[in-house]
Amino acid sequence: MSAPEGPALPAATAKRPIPVIFERGAPGRVAYSLPASDVPDAPLDAVIPATHRRACPAALPEVSELDVVRHYTALSHRNFSIDEGFYPLGSCTMKYNPKINEDAARQAGFARLHPYAPEETIQGALALLWELEHAMAEITGMDRVTFQPAAGAHGELTALLMISRYYEEKRERRGTVIVPDSAHGTNPASATFAGYKVIEVKSDRRGNIDLDALTRVLTPDVAALMFTNPNTLGLFEEQIVEVARAVHNAGAQLYLDGANFNAILGVTRPGDQGFDVMHLNLHKTFTTPHGGGGPGAGAVAVRSHLSPFLPVPTVERDAQRFTLDYTRPKSIGKMRAFYGNFGNLVRAYTYIRSMGASGLLEAAEMAVLNANYLLARLRPYFDVPYDRVCKHEFVLSGRRQRDRHHVATRDMAKRLLDYGFHAPTIYFPLIVEEAIMIEPTETESLQTLDAFVDAMRAIAREAETDPALVLSAPHETPVTRLDEVAAARKPNLRWRPARPSVSSRA
Repeated sequence: MSAPEGPALPAATAKRPIPVIFERGAPGRVAYSLPASDVPDAPLDAVIPATHRRACPAALPEVSELDVVRHYTALSHRNFSIDEGFYPLGSCTMKYNPKINEDAARQAGFARLHPYAPEETIQGALALLWELEHAMAEITGMDRVTFQPAAGAHGELTALLMISRYYEEKRERRGTVIVPDSAHGTNPASATFAGYKVIEVKSDRRGNIDLDALTRVLTPDVAALMFTNPNTLGLFEEQIVEVARAVHNAGAQLYLDGANFNAILGVTRPGDQGFDVMHLNLHKTFTTPHGGGGPGAGAVAVRSHLSPFLPVPTVERDAQRFTLDYTRPKSIGKMRAFYGNFGNLVRAYTYIRSMGASGLLEAAEMAVLNANYLLARLRPYFDVPYDRVCKHEFVLSGRRQRDRHHVATRDMAKRLLDYGFHAPTIYFPLIVEEAIMIEPTETESLQTLDAFVDAMRAIAREAETDPALVLSAPHETPVTRLDEVAAARKPNLRWRPARPSVSSRA
């Protein structure tokens, strides 16, 4: 398939700016219509004491309901989402979220539950949590699971606090956590937050952790090795059994960052590999909402020796009755209010039940197949730092384009927007120069993958023949290239209207 001459894009009129909401309104315009009140107004002092009232009205936009709907609908059309197009963010697993999950989570019996409802009135919800925990334990090869953590990094912290409590019980003082150089950035951050000193271990030439370097730093002070398998290079650790043996021989715990679990779902279980504890990103592997600040879910699964330290409450079963157990004296306590993001747990449960064991296995196999297909087709056009069979994702390098044509990875990512694709993760992992990290997931079709390959090939050719075109991209987006550094350091967020448009009503 030949590369296209240029992107098939909407007309340039798509770049027409959207007015800020103040510019849609007018003084005195309101978003509701009510009949005149037939009773006197309550004295304002009786409603809001004078000491709590504003000296002057808030500078809010005055708009009709139609103004509001049209404004936010127009903004939503400028967003890029997984429902709209291909989102190949490496390390993020931006797979499609089936809408049956949303239907299940919105069932009134789940969506309208009050967190303080008596146990006897929420037996269905507790049954779902109990069944989900046992399904996750079976999938991971672990013994118990908590769903309290709100996201992956929160799960990391939860696991590390449990490890700390475990060593306190054993009366051992261990103050170091080992993190490979291919780890997610949250790993060293979570370890530091939990009070540990962090030691980094380099990768070898094949993208595995350097086993000799690991062995040298496995001292009696080490509490855990925070490991990702498949790792952040998209590679399965070829020495995982040896790694687990070395860590356990040092008396330390082996922790799995489960962000890449989508690659091995139903194929291999972390518990069988020797891991003691892991977190699961339900918003990556189990199709719950991902991004936008939440709601995430970072379930933590543990082997039996760590289960006494699980956050409270745990869900227990007594015959056919389910209860919340708060009487766990060795628990690290609560990590979050109530029992996590319950709606996301309903979504994950629905996904597992609708897929079944064979479906989960097929999802992992298709994710790996899609990634290796893209790697094979893109290999001639970019550098491949670790040229091995990959798992769910792979890392290219834009060094060739940078060194030969002065076109950086960032420039190519901007140009990809013109072709209608969200850019992959770039400049991560840090151990790869000019990194381009691509994860297609199992939910994308062959046609989508081929279109993405065509776009990447076209951009590689443009970098060679017309670098100025790439360096000035994007061209077909609502705004062109931004000064990202200035935007981060000096945000220019305008809330007040450009001209007064609020009434003098209190």
